[in-house]
Formats: sequence, structure tokens, C-alpha cells
Amino acid sequence: MTVFNSRWALRQTVAVAVMAAACSTLSANATPAPAQPKAAHGYTHQTAPTRFVDVDGAHLAYRRFGKTGGVPLVFLQHFVGNLDSWDPKVIDGFARDREVILFDNAGVASSSGEVPDNIEDMARYAAGLLKALGVKQADLLGFSMGSLIAQQVTLDHPDLVRRLILVGSSPRGGVGMASLTPEFQGYLAKKREVPDELLLDVFFTQSAESQAAGREFLTRLRARKVNRDVDVNSKTAPAQAAAIARWGKPADNANDYLKNIRQPTLVVSGSNDIVFYTVNDVTLQQHLPNAQLVIYPDSNHGAIYQYPELFVKHASLFLNGTR
Repeated sequence: MTVFNSRWALRQTVAVAVMAAACSTLSANATPAPAQPKAAHGYTHQTAPTRFVDVDGAHLAYRRFGKTGGVPLVFLQHFVGNLDSWDPKVIDGFARDREVILFDNAGVASSSGEVPDNIEDMARYAAGLLKALGVKQADLLGFSMGSLIAQQVTLDHPDLVRRLILVGSSPRGGVGMASLTPEFQGYLAKKREVPDELLLDVFFTQSAESQAAGREFLTRLRARKVNRDVDVNSKTAPAQAAAIARWGKPADNANDYLKNIRQPTLVVSGSNDIVFYTVNDVTLQQHLPNAQLVIYPDSNHGAIYQYPELFVKHASLFLNGTR
């Protein structure tokens, strides 16, 4: 794993513990789901059962539902997130018109196995999941850490990926990616009575409008009451933090690999992302051969959750396009 000096290691340990706690307070029991009592298109984000498939020795948890018949849209999750960390309004917005697949990578939440400490192995499990499910081609939507995995899947298996959506993302060696940003560290250190309200600070800006959208998002996030995914365990955050740090390590010609991602790509960012700086999304758009960029106003790392309906419209136009 990446070696840090002792002061940085201490800050990282505290930070990942805080973030993991914030993203784990919503989980309840994860009792086994019934064996498909109705067609997948009848489910929603709140009711879709959790199923399992074996990939390279890991028992991966996934949910698959929505309108079948086309190219499925596969979601790759952020740091210490699980199946229930997605915004139901975003997921259901897509599921009305296409099949969606959500999953926990190896060792995360309900999935068994060891959490990889590098993006390459995370991508290997993601591609293995699609192969195990019989998916020949997919569109990928990666958010934050998931967007790094989505890039790597596309590099490793170009024939598997039709179109790519990168949200709150960064190229390798991006600005501020080798460690937690000062702004992110500041919000992690803030004391709060309700742990998951950390997301109000790291996903949304401090404006009244953005904070109001954030509280609506938290209400939606807490809505599922039955068969929620389980919490991530104590090994998840350190391994994922090491993977992000490896990706973010500065290197000469760090952007050269992007020329090999030739799929149509939609890059989506908040105007003031303090987790993965907005400039990194601009860099992606400039160096990817076939990319377009959307930046939402007065928004932070969770811009797609501040503008869920608008994001689904923009992304659907992109996914339905001919180029």
C-alpha cells in the first residue's frame, strides 16, 4: 500500500473513519430477498431485491431492475458507499427507460472477499460481474471513486463499454488527488450530531439553495426501510483510500492514457467540487478524444443529487445519442 508520513497517516485514519461513519448510519438488517416474485421492471430503487453472483472468489451483491431490452446502465459507487448510497430519484429516473445494475465491489458491504487497495483490481471485479451476469456490452456511470474504476474498466475491456459517464471524477495524477483536499479535511473535522449530515458539506455547497437540496437528498437516501444493504466494514475505508491515493499520485505524462478511452464520454461536475477539484473534470474533457462536459451551478461533489431530474435528462440525451 502507499506509504505516507506519520502525520498524513494519522489524518487519513481519522478522515476515513469519519466518512465511513457518515455513510454507514442508514443501514439496517439485510435479510435475504425473496426469489424474484415479479418482473424486474416492476421494481424500484426502494424495492429491488439484493442478489449475489460469484466473481473470482468473491460473492458480489447486486440489484438489477428497470426496463429491459437495451444496453444496461451500470453504476459504480463512491468511497465507502453501498447499494443504498445512490439517490433513488436518479436511479429510478434512469430505470424508467433502461435496465440498471447496482453492485458492491469485493469486500464492500454485503459482498464478500477482500477490498482491493488499487483501482485496477476493483475494475477486474466490476468487469467480472458483468461477465457473470451475461452482459455483453454496457454503459458505465461512475461517481467519484467509481469514476476511476469506470475509466479502468474501459481501458481493460473496450469492447464491453459502449458509453461512459464520469461524475465528480479525475484523471490519474489529478490536482489535489494524492491526498485529501484541505477543504474536505476541514469538513471531516467538523463536529455534528447526525453523522450522515457530513454529506451536506461534502456533496453540497454552503448556499441556502444547495443546502435545501441536500436535505431533500438525505430524506430520499433514508427512505428504504426493508432489506437495506449492510454497513461497510473497518477494512473498506483504508483500502479504498489507498486505491484513490495511488490513482492520484503525480506522474509525468499522467494524462497520456486518456487517448485510449475512445468511447463517447459525458463528464459531469459541480462548479465548486471540494473533494475532487472541478479542474480535474475539465482536464478529462480536454484530453479524452470524444468527451463533453456539463458543470452544474452552485454545486459541489454531489451535483447530480442537487439537480437529479436535470442530470437524468442530460445523461439520457447523451446515452440515447448516435455519436
